[in-house]
Amino acid sequence: MRPFSAVFMLVGVLLASAGYGATFLFSMHVRAIGGTDIHTGVTLAGAALGTFAGVSLTGWVAQHVGAARMSALAALCVGAGVVSFALVERVSAFDVVPGFLVGFGWGAFCLAAPLALAERTSDAERGPWFLRFATMQMTGIGGSPALAGFAIRFWRMPLGGVLCAIGGLCVIAAVMLEIFGRIAPQVRGRESTHESPAPDSWFSKLGAIVRTRAVYPIVIIALGGCVFSGLMTFQMSLVQGTGAKPTTFFSVYTVTVIATRWLLARVVVKMRPGTATKLLLAMMVLGSAAMFVVPFHVLFQSASALLLGTGYGLAYPIVQLQAVNDSVAAHRRAALTWFVAAYFIGAFGFPGVGGWVLVHGGREALLALIAACGLAALALAVLRDRRRIETFSASA
Repeated sequence: MRPFSAVFMLVGVLLASAGYGATFLFSMHVRAIGGTDIHTGVTLAGAALGTFAGVSLTGWVAQHVGAARMSALAALCVGAGVVSFALVERVSAFDVVPGFLVGFGWGAFCLAAPLALAERTSDAERGPWFLRFATMQMTGIGGSPALAGFAIRFWRMPLGGVLCAIGGLCVIAAVMLEIFGRIAPQVRGRESTHESPAPDSWFSKLGAIVRTRAVYPIVIIALGGCVFSGLMTFQMSLVQGTGAKPTTFFSVYTVTVIATRWLLARVVVKMRPGTATKLLLAMMVLGSAAMFVVPFHVLFQSASALLLGTGYGLAYPIVQLQAVNDSVAAHRRAALTWFVAAYFIGAFGFPGVGGWVLVHGGREALLALIAACGLAALALAVLRDRRRIETFSASA
C-alpha cells in the first residue's frame, strides 16, 4: 500500500463516514417537523433493513465492478439518503425511505471499503491499515454532527442546508474512492484475502462461523453498536434539562477517538488482544454509566464521551480483526460480512427499541438498557478467552 494511494482511500472513508454521522442529527430534524423519538427509531429501523439489502448485494456486485468501486457507489447512496431526509417536511410513513437509502449505502460501504483495503494489503501489514481505516471512519462519524452543530449555532445554517452539505461530501468521497480503486494495485498471492465466493456464501457459512470463536466478536460488535448508537442518537433527549449540549458530547468523542487512536494504538496493539478488548469494553460500560450522573453535573457528559471514545473507539478495530483472524481463511469474507451485519443490527436496530423505551420508560430506563448491552458485550469477551483456554487444553 503506497501512501499516495492510501490518501485517497482514507479521505474517502472520512467523508463517507460523515454521511453516516448525519444520522445522529435525524432526531433533531424529526423534532423540528413535529415528530418524537419513536419516529426517529422508525426511520432508523428502515436503515436497519437497508443494511441487510446492501450487505447482501455487495459481494455479488463487487465481483463485477470491484470492491473499491462498490464502496464509491455506496457513498453516493448514503449521500442520497441524507439529502432525501433533509427534504422531508412532515412526519409520515415514507420517512423509512431515506433511512433505507442511508442504511443500504452504509451497509454496502462498511463491507466493500474494508474488502478493498484487504485486497490491497498483506496479512503482515493489514492490522495497522485497518486501524488507520477505523480511525478515519470514527472521525467522520463523530466529527460530522459536531461540526454540524457548530455551523447551526454560530453560522446560523439551517439544519436542512447542513444535511445537504454533508450529502455533497459523500459525492466527493465517491470520487476519491473511485480514484483509489484505479491507482492502487491489488495484492496477488498467498497472503491475499481476495476470494470469489458465491453471492449467498455469507449466509451458507454462518453455521461454520458459529462453531468458531469468530462468533464472539460478531455478537460483541452488535451489542457495542447498541451502546454507541444509543448514546449518540438520543444524546439530545438524554441531556435535555441538564444544561449540557449534545454537540459537546460529539466533539469530545471525536477528539478522543483521534487522540487515542494515534497516541495509544501502539500500546493497545502490543497488548494481548483478549486483554485489550476486555479493558476497552469495561471503559465503554463506564461511559454509559457516567450518563446517569449528568443531571448532577454536566462534566459527566464529557467523561462519558471520553470513556466511550477510548473504549468503543479503540475496541472496534480490534474486535473486527478478531472476527477475521478467528475464522479460517475460506470463511474470512463471510465472517467480515456477518461482522458488518451484526454491527448494523445494533447501530440501526437499537434506536427503534430505544426510542420506545425512552418515550414510555424515561431517560433512566434507556440508560439502563444501554448499560446492560455493554455489560453483555464484556461478558462475551470473557467467555471468548475461556473458550480459547478450553480449546488449547483439549488439543494439548
